[in-house]
Amino acid sequence: MPKIEIFKEFKPTEDAYWRSIILYGNNTASYKFALGMALLDLIENEQNIVSLKDLSPIFAKYICEHLNVAPRQTTNNSSTFLEACKKYNENIITTERLIDITEKNAFNYVLDKFPIVNGRIIPKPFYEYDKRNKQIILTDNSFKLKGIKYFNDLRKETEARWKLVETAWELGISTNLLQVNYSKDNYSLYIDTSFRRKNITSVRDALNGYQKGFCFYCFDNITIDCDSEKLCDIDHFFPHALQAQRPDINFDGVWNLVLTCQDCNRGNNGKFAKLPALKYLERLHTRNEYLISSHHPLRETLMLQTGSTEKERIKFLQEIYNFAKMNLVSEWSIEEKREKGF
Repeated sequence: MPKIEIFKEFKPTEDAYWRSIILYGNNTASYKFALGMALLDLIENEQNIVSLKDLSPIFAKYICEHLNVAPRQTTNNSSTFLEACKKYNENIITTERLIDITEKNAFNYVLDKFPIVNGRIIPKPFYEYDKRNKQIILTDNSFKLKGIKYFNDLRKETEARWKLVETAWELGISTNLLQVNYSKDNYSLYIDTSFRRKNITSVRDALNGYQKGFCFYCFDNITIDCDSEKLCDIDHFFPHALQAQRPDINFDGVWNLVLTCQDCNRGNNGKFAKLPALKYLERLHTRNEYLISSHHPLRETLMLQTGSTEKERIKFLQEIYNFAKMNLVSEWSIEEKREKGF
């Protein structure tokens, strides 16, 4: 009898790819957000081929606006472009001078890095960068964005994410450590600046029994002996970075924690904040069901976190996988070092 697959592949749409860039692309400066806002302007005006000279005033405008309320726009100590924007805001240099500096200094990295999420270029990039002719060519994927029902929401989402990152830089903390809360009084989001991510360690003892001393992903040998060089890592199957977008889900819950070797978690080809491939989702479900059916001490905790019936738990995992795929886009997998260990 052929095996029945309970989980289905999910294919992100163009707006899902866009959101993955804005939410999960690298943040060392706010250039990504300014470029995103500029691209939305170009898409709305149906501009297809745009020179860097014509892109410069649009790009610089957004940076200048944000500098007026948030002086910290980068994690670096200095920037020729940002200094020019500050001088423009202070009426020290002209618009023409600002555009000239923007064209020469602002696009050195951002145009190459914008379409990269989790170390990979998204499958449906929104433009091609023609370095030789100093221009960008918007792709059909860009103009498909304009066809979505709430196109302007993308602008609001980009602006909101930009403000969150600015706040993190101002407070001197990682953007991944922001605790975003909802205020019912004024229907706004706020940040608890005292928040620090929980340090999870004791879960090793609770979960190692099922994994039988093997890495969850590659089945290499691991141990819970803190003095051993093979000490396993505790990995969030669905990356903890998703927490800010889904505060209703406890990504620190036992249901989402697995034990891995150090290479799988943070080695050269490690998972880091990537989404595990679909085959691992089935493995996670099997692990959780084993603990529940065997009346493990974690049984009630797992059921509370994921659902009281197996049908509910499958639906829960599928929903989180779909959400993660929309945001993180690319999937991660690794070659197994032995036959199935558990």
